[in-house]
Parts: sequence; structure tokens; C-alpha cells
Amino acid sequence: ELTGYDRSMAYKFHDDDHGEVISEITKPGLEPYLGLHYPATDIPQAARFLFMKNKVRMICDCHARPVKVYQDEKLGLDLTLCGSTLRAPHSCHLKYMENMGSISSLVMAVVINEGEDEDDNSMVEQQQQQQQQPKRKRLWGLVVCHNTTPRFVPFPLRYACEFLMQVFAIHVSKEFELENQIREKNILRTQTLLCDMLMRNAPLGIVTQSPNIMDLVKCDGAALLYNNKFWRLGLTPTEAQMRDIVLWLTECHMDSTGLSTDSLYDA
Repeated sequence: ELTGYDRSMAYKFHDDDHGEVISEITKPGLEPYLGLHYPATDIPQAARFLFMKNKVRMICDCHARPVKVYQDEKLGLDLTLCGSTLRAPHSCHLKYMENMGSISSLVMAVVINEGEDEDDNSMVEQQQQQQQQPKRKRLWGLVVCHNTTPRFVPFPLRYACEFLMQVFAIHVSKEFELENQIREKNILRTQTLLCDMLMRNAPLGIVTQSPNIMDLVKCDGAALLYNNKFWRLGLTPTEAQMRDIVLWLTECHMDSTGLSTDSLYDA
């Protein structure tokens, strides 16, 4: 309603950089995109970098003829239009818009503050680091508006939209902070319980009692090898497969205190 576009979508980036339409409002007769997932290559890293610098991007007419920019030869550096609203879109993006039946668009970046990654540091050390260093910024997602006809949005309205995105980003950041605080408290509580179990029944307590190791680590299954015997929880490979994994770890990662991988096949 504020921008007057035919379609408005909230587009969220996942951890693997692919995007998902998590919210949408459209005029009647348009094909819905809600719930669709798009590969990370649809919005490459170069484009995301530009959104971090120029948080509002408007294309008035994808069929408009681009105008060449000439600069004085005496200038030592090439002109950059990264921050320009008048910058012509890439031909690939124009084709992308055409395939979607969109003539004009308004895209607004949602940039949130992100805390430090979890590691072996204590919570006190993490808090001290966060106080000393500014929080990193991350492109959480985009609010994308499409129109089936050419449309120009004046600067005051674009500025108002950018302000709304800043407010929305603050709320998203606060939600992440709250989730992190709750998760850290749950982890500390579970760690305390597991340590108590290990003191009473080491090392089998982490798999034979409740809570167990699966309550501490988000996973579908877990296994403990102790005295050449396996204790399994949840969904796990077969015992023969796990013995192969143990052999591989012994041969290839004997000096490591731990190993994390997204794919055993590619590890």
C-alpha cells in the first residue's frame, strides 16, 4: 500500500545463501511466490555486496535504454556507480525480471547486526570481545516489490521505505539476540547436567541417562564407542559403517581433538 507496487515479498537468505520467500502480498491475478526457494546464484555475492552499500535499489523500467557514462580522461580512477540510483541494471537481471513478468522493481535490503560466532571461548570472554569490537553486519534478506508496468518512486517515499527497513532490521536483530540468549542458557544448563552425570557414571552417562548428548548437540543421532562397544541414540549409521568411520578418523585425523563436517562423503 505504501509503495503501490503489484507485488511485495519478504525474501530471506538461509545459511547456505539460498533464498526463500517467507511473506508476500499481491494484487489479484498474479502468480504467488510465497514459500518458493531460489538458489544462491540468483543473487550473487557481488550483488549482495552492493546491497550492503546501497540499501535501496529501484528499476523504473527494465525496457528502458541504458545511457552511457563518459568521464574525463584526466581522472586517474574509473567512476563507480555503486551508490547511484541511476545505475543501469545488469542485462542478466533484466532478463530475469522479464521472465517474471515484471517491468519495474524496488528492492530494499534488510541488514542486521550479528554477534560473534560460537567457539570455545567463555561467555565472559565473548561479552568482553563484543564490547571491544563493533558487531558485524549481515544481509539478512530483501524486501522486493515488483510491478507489471513502469513505476517511479520519488526520493521521499524511498527514504521512508529505507527507514522502515532499518526499524524492521532492528526487530530482527533483537529476535536473534533473544534466541541466542535462550540457546546459551539451555546449553549451559544441559552442560551442567551432563557434567554431573559424567561425574557419577563416566562416560556412559551421556548416552544412557536423561538429558543425553543429543539434548546438548542438535542432531538426529549420536553414538559412543567405549571398550570396543557402541551405544547408539536416534538415527545412526550401522555398526559396521561406524567402525569404518572410526578407522578413517584414526588414520586421517588422529591428531585432531574433534571433527565437524557437512558431508562425510566429501570429508
